[in-house]
Amino acid sequence: MSGKHHHGPGGHRQGADDAPPPPTGARIAEGVLELDTLLGGWERVTAGYLIEGDAPVLVETGSQSSVPSLLAHLDRLGLGPDDLAGVVVTHIHLDHAGGVGDVARAFPGATVYVHPKGARHLVDPTRLVDSAARVYGPLLDSLYGRLDPTPSERIHVLEDGEEIRVSANRFLTAVDSPGHAKHHLGLHDNWSGTMFVGDAVGVKLPDGGVLRPSTPPPDFDLDLALQSLGKFAARRPTGLALAHYGLLADPLDVLDEADGTLRRWASVAEGAFRDGADIAAALSATFESDLDGVPEEHREKLEVMNGVHSNAAGLRRWLVGRPPAGGAVTPDS
Repeated sequence: MSGKHHHGPGGHRQGADDAPPPPTGARIAEGVLELDTLLGGWERVTAGYLIEGDAPVLVETGSQSSVPSLLAHLDRLGLGPDDLAGVVVTHIHLDHAGGVGDVARAFPGATVYVHPKGARHLVDPTRLVDSAARVYGPLLDSLYGRLDPTPSERIHVLEDGEEIRVSANRFLTAVDSPGHAKHHLGLHDNWSGTMFVGDAVGVKLPDGGVLRPSTPPPDFDLDLALQSLGKFAARRPTGLALAHYGLLADPLDVLDEADGTLRRWASVAEGAFRDGADIAAALSATFESDLDGVPEEHREKLEVMNGVHSNAAGLRRWLVGRPPAGGAVTPDS
C-alpha cells in the first residue's frame, strides 16, 4: 500500500453521477481478463486479473472494500463458489491483498498463493492491520477496509520459479521480485506472455499519464528493485499488467523507463538527504511538472496510490539503512 491520503476519494467516482459500472472482464490478452476492483469507487485505479483455463486463477483481490465489486465481476463471468482454483497476491499491501480472506470464504476450494515472507500475515493479519491503522487512521476503514485471516491450510507459499498450473499447457511462473516490498513477486503467464508485476514496475494510471516509481516504507530497497526489473526483462514478456493500472505494451521499453525513472527519483532523494533538505520537497520540485495538464481529480487518484510523501518516506528509510559503503546514486548509474 502506498500514497499519502490528504482526504478520501471525492465526487469523481464511478457511481457518483449514476454512470453504469465498467464492463466486466475486459480482455487484455488471450485468456486474461482485467477486472476493475474500484478502490474507493474510483475507476481504473486498482486491477485484478482472471486467468482463464481448466483451473482459473485470480491475480490480486484488491482491498477489502473492493470485495463486493470483485465478487460481482466474478459472478457475472459465471464463476460459482467451486469454480475458482487459485488466488494469488503479488504482495500483502492492503490494496492488493486486503480482500483475500473474504475471497477465500467465497471460493472455499481456491488455494491462496503468496510470497514466503507474506504468508504469516495472511494467517494472522494483526500486525499488518495495526501498522496500516497507525499510518492511515480512520481512512483505513473508509477507503481500504482491513484484512480477514485466511486459514493456514488454504495457503501455498510460492517459491521463486515455482509454477501454478491453470490448464495442461498454461501456467504462471512466480518471479521473486523484492524492492517495492520484501514480500513481492511477479507472475509470468507462459501462454499469453503477460507478466503480472504488482507494484514492482511502478504506477501508471490511465488518467494520470506518467509512470512513477513506488518506493514506500518500510522496506523499499533500490538495488533489489532494479534487480527485479532486470529479472522481468530477462523473461522477455509480451506485456506488463500493472495493478495500478492495466496492460502496458512495449514491455522492454517500459522496464527500461522504469529503471531510469527509479534511478532519477533515488538520485534526487539522495541529494536532498546529503544536504539535510526535505526529500519530499525535493521530489515535488523536480517531478511535479510531470503532471502538467493532468486534471485535479486525476492528480488526486495518483496521490492516493503513489503520493510523493510516501515515496519520500520509503527512500529516506532506505538511505538511512543503507550500508555506509554504498556508492552514490546517479541517474545513469
